[in-house]
Amino acid sequence: MDFDTSKALKGVVDADTARLGRLLSSCGVLFVEDFSPSGGRHLYIPLRDRMDAAEARELVEALALTATSLDPSPHQNVTDGCIRVPGSVHKAGGHQTLVTPLSQAYDILRRRNPASALRELRAALAPELTRKRALKARAAKTVAALRAGSLQQLSLTTKASESPLRRVARTGLYDTARYKSPSEARMAVLNHFSACGWSLQHVENELAGQFLGLAALYGSSERRARLLPVEWAKAQAFTSNRAHPKRDSRKQGKRSAPINNTSLTQITGGAGKLSSAGVHQLVNDLENVLYAVLDHRLQAKGRQGLSLRLLIRGLLGYMRAKETDILDVGCRTLAAAMGKHHVTIARLLPVLVSASDGILTKVADARHKAADVYLIQLPQQYQQLARELTWRKGKIHAVRPVFRALGDATALVYEAIERGRHSPTTADLVRTTGVSRNACSAALVEMEALGMIQRQGRAWRITNISLRALAARLGVLEDYQEHIRRHRFERAAWHAYLDRFRTPDSIVEAEMHDPERDDYWLPPDDAAMWWRRQPA
Repeated sequence: MDFDTSKALKGVVDADTARLGRLLSSCGVLFVEDFSPSGGRHLYIPLRDRMDAAEARELVEALALTATSLDPSPHQNVTDGCIRVPGSVHKAGGHQTLVTPLSQAYDILRRRNPASALRELRAALAPELTRKRALKARAAKTVAALRAGSLQQLSLTTKASESPLRRVARTGLYDTARYKSPSEARMAVLNHFSACGWSLQHVENELAGQFLGLAALYGSSERRARLLPVEWAKAQAFTSNRAHPKRDSRKQGKRSAPINNTSLTQITGGAGKLSSAGVHQLVNDLENVLYAVLDHRLQAKGRQGLSLRLLIRGLLGYMRAKETDILDVGCRTLAAAMGKHHVTIARLLPVLVSASDGILTKVADARHKAADVYLIQLPQQYQQLARELTWRKGKIHAVRPVFRALGDATALVYEAIERGRHSPTTADLVRTTGVSRNACSAALVEMEALGMIQRQGRAWRITNISLRALAARLGVLEDYQEHIRRHRFERAAWHAYLDRFRTPDSIVEAEMHDPERDDYWLPPDDAAMWWRRQPA
């Protein structure tokens, strides 16, 4: 494995090598390490049995997804890509130096790694291998679209979504024509994270994770600990000034309130507005009705029923987060939460309204920038049922990011294990979720391979793995960012179209009345109409 300084800074190379070294050691894989005068590093993994080139390429490409500085090109062809072995002369001067002690390196090269160690390594890299297969399937889809002549439309949905500043934070390499020093590049990255709503704790956590390049731009850990709080405060001050610019002092005293307010009267409280505790209690009751009645009713709709069941979960989740029973969430917001197209959401919402039996009701149509307004309530016929059932532990979710890659059926199976009153068996999951036996078994096998669940006897339990970290390893967060970016541009285009029809804030009197022009019409005198009374 070749860790190259042309891919990232030397600090990133060292961190990637150390992290992958720990990964190999945890899987029982023996390796030999060396470094070059340019700052690059090599890891050699000798094998007892021969490995096909395609298999070695797949394994190294999966490792490259976990390390920014790892160059997979030596394994991506069978003719080129040779690397320097320890002791070789470097073109920049010096030699390739062995890090592993010579006696230990000789022992590792003589004993080599068995097939069981590679199996352990593949099990640890299961998310990256799954992500790589998805990328290859997407590439095959691109080739098919190229042959069919529809590549332009496909490229809009498969374009890389990583922003240049996040690439700087990941690799530490920046455009010297744009940023004159590492300090300016650091401030640009911190301004980006501050504008995205990050906190200092979030930034510090990612410095040891996916954004090693930002940490390398500081040079040392002591310098980073000293400068990061100061630069983060500057970034927050800069983004807050951009978000809330100072008003013109000449316009501060200007009165902008309308004289006649013709808008509808808003509810100010009392019996018409639920309290925060009342909303949470209503959501808990609706969850009982959802699991007891509505899920079984939507199972009859086939594949569409899976999307409908997750959509009602997403609406209940927004209801709990916003603490209101009146939701005006747009189709694009729901589409980003569920990992679907906004047209699909727009098609599913009317079906869900008719199938919810009064739980979901549309009360207002979308107008201008406002979305459709829906009322979520507990109908009279379900109130007794909701009171008799006990509430379930945990939170209800629509489609968490990791399930954008695993599918809707897997999300329902995982939810049944997570929120079940006891550890369910496979038969219990098939009966509870309404998913077919084959789909349920495939979802369980895939989640077990990813370390999301584990089997204890005949029952299934969830593990303490971080679903967000797993989503990052599967590459789902990049697709989510691309989804958000596409919606941002679509909203901007729609808002620009609506702004064409806005009435200006200040209307000049000449635009309403021209003193040189009569605004009325005087009827002619009866004497002037004598010709109308003459015979033809």
